[in-house]
Amino acid sequence: MDFGDDQEGGSESNQHQQQQQNQNQRRKRYHRHTPRQIQTLEAMFKECPHPDEAQRANLSRELGLEARQIKFWFQNRRTQMKAQHERQDNCFLRQENDKIRCENIAMREALKNVICPTCGGPPIAEDYFDEQKLRMENARLKQELDSVAGLTAKYLGRPFTQLPQGTPQMNVSSLDLSMGGVPMGGVPMGGGHHQPFGGGLSLDLDLLSGAGLGMPLSDMPTMHLPAPVTEKERPDMAKMATRAMDELIRLTQQGGNVWVKIPGGDGRETIDVQEYDSIYSKPGSSNFRAGDIRVEGSRDSAIVCMSPVNLVEVFMDPSKFMEFFPSIVSHARITDPLVNGLNGRNESLVMMYEQLQFMTPAVPTREFSFLRYCRQIDQGMWAIADVSADMQREAHYGAPPPRSRRLPSGCLIADMTNGYSKVTWVEHMEIEDKSPIGPLYRDIVQSGAAFGAHRWVAALHRACERYASSLEVPGVMHGETTGVTAEGRRSMMALSQRMVSSFCGGMTASPQHQWTTMPGAAGNEVCVRVSMNQGSQPGHPNGVVLGAATSVWLPVPADHVFGFLRDENTRTQWDVLCKENSVQPVSRIPNGPNPGNCITLLRTPQGGQATILVLQESCTDASGCSMVVYSPIDIPAANMMMSGADPSGIPLLPSGFAIWPAGVGGGASTSAATPMAAGCIVSVAFQILISSLPSSKLNAESIATVNNLVSTTVQNIKAALNCV
Repeated sequence: MDFGDDQEGGSESNQHQQQQQNQNQRRKRYHRHTPRQIQTLEAMFKECPHPDEAQRANLSRELGLEARQIKFWFQNRRTQMKAQHERQDNCFLRQENDKIRCENIAMREALKNVICPTCGGPPIAEDYFDEQKLRMENARLKQELDSVAGLTAKYLGRPFTQLPQGTPQMNVSSLDLSMGGVPMGGVPMGGGHHQPFGGGLSLDLDLLSGAGLGMPLSDMPTMHLPAPVTEKERPDMAKMATRAMDELIRLTQQGGNVWVKIPGGDGRETIDVQEYDSIYSKPGSSNFRAGDIRVEGSRDSAIVCMSPVNLVEVFMDPSKFMEFFPSIVSHARITDPLVNGLNGRNESLVMMYEQLQFMTPAVPTREFSFLRYCRQIDQGMWAIADVSADMQREAHYGAPPPRSRRLPSGCLIADMTNGYSKVTWVEHMEIEDKSPIGPLYRDIVQSGAAFGAHRWVAALHRACERYASSLEVPGVMHGETTGVTAEGRRSMMALSQRMVSSFCGGMTASPQHQWTTMPGAAGNEVCVRVSMNQGSQPGHPNGVVLGAATSVWLPVPADHVFGFLRDENTRTQWDVLCKENSVQPVSRIPNGPNPGNCITLLRTPQGGQATILVLQESCTDASGCSMVVYSPIDIPAANMMMSGADPSGIPLLPSGFAIWPAGVGGGASTSAATPMAAGCIVSVAFQILISSLPSSKLNAESIATVNNLVSTTVQNIKAALNCV
């Protein structure tokens, strides 16, 4: 054993000596250049930092070095020079940065003592966008808390109190963009959340919902969503829905004792409130209504080109429901699915929330939480009934009982074969006008023209025509598609649908939109609103967008105004962006039997400037209501759309017009005793991208620009139609 250990020790000693010799040999390979060699190489480097192979060979012979040594020396020298220059640049930039930092500190100190020369107020706070971030974070946490509270309420069988009483609620939907020294005064209009101008200009910055299916987080706390339905309440909800369904079926089939025909209303009917109360009053209940509660009830019917099954799917899917009625439904969602597809998917019961709009910021939206009950009552016959939950339910949860509510209403859908259906619609509700409605819109709203059954049926008929034209159903379209392939046609229709939905959503006076009024030309008030997108909403341009809207009455029939605004040949008479240049149609897609219902891609040459492309959709329905909506798009986006690619990422800033018949037979009057002549109400809305940076501040020049754009457009329209 000892001998073996000696052998192992000797072997290890030999290996160590061999490794030492190898290291010494490697060390001998490296040697320093002589001063003469270095001097010669440095002189050559100054003349030519990158010598070619022949030059390196000459140096090798002259200095007695290998060509590889010459090559490596020049590589190392270039690396050293690069590092030296970077150190010098860094030192210079560091000095400049220190200088700018000192100037910034001095300017901040000076700004602390700045006083606005006009109003004498303090300067704008520097961290107001940080406050917006905190508010958005609070909104996200509030949404999470609402979700957890809803699950807890379902588990406990009773409502879950989220905050102790007396805890202040923060409005997280907006952020003020303030400017001092803008001498503008205004009176708030009747709808939405308006703030008048006074002293310094203060606009609310909120996040746009756009046309997407979801809403921004900052919108959630301001919606009056219903409390979750507990297991104990579900049987009562089912009984209430069943009673509403039975009443709806009776109302759709009821004779002349409950329904009264509107004179000159083309078969439209309104409800006799006293007769209804005497027939449908609950035993032991009182029919007393407060003096500020109005009853709106109407009935209408139409044959539409869609099967009952597809119609039921539209009504039970909130996103499709909003897509079919963009000018009426600004938001819809299912808050609680109670019965889903029982009896072979022939029966569904859900709790829904919706906001109904009249497309102007001057008329407040209507909010309803209600049960929607869908059932197939016979072969080829469906019924969809809506009814607000009992007022005692809201009182039980500590919330003030709603004074506006849906009475049993809805529609009956009968199969007419060949893909057509007959829809009989009943609209019945009690309304409390929390804000006064301006005289321009009062008769339209209170007569039912804005939210009545005829309006819903006409909008449904138009939506079904558009849907059928997208499927190229024979006999639906007026004329042939020009200038676009089949794939491009589908993409163009999808983009235009999003444009119209975004335009309608931007016109609403919902609590989530903060509007401010300012005086415009000829005494017309202009509503302005600021919105911001930080990339969270695809299809919307990033940055700060300023929107403005106003409404005017014109003594011209609505169909004449619609024809004038949609015609590309007369566009130069009102569009200030055309600058008297001719407008040429690139492609056209008809989407209904009425020639006014079409989608057009327009081209406007701008002289030496680039050509402007405009996507436009014009539509009108049987109620006489019509829209002309358009948005500029760039050439790459247009090429992508025409090739049939997915257009969901194309940014749009839609502007346009909404037109309603008004006056004799239309509804609007300046007073109860002085009716207007036959004419129409035109709402004008524009959107302008102020800056592509979400942190940009609003200034008086932007306000003046959009106000001037609205006023000039209205004046041009009046002049062209001889209304001045």
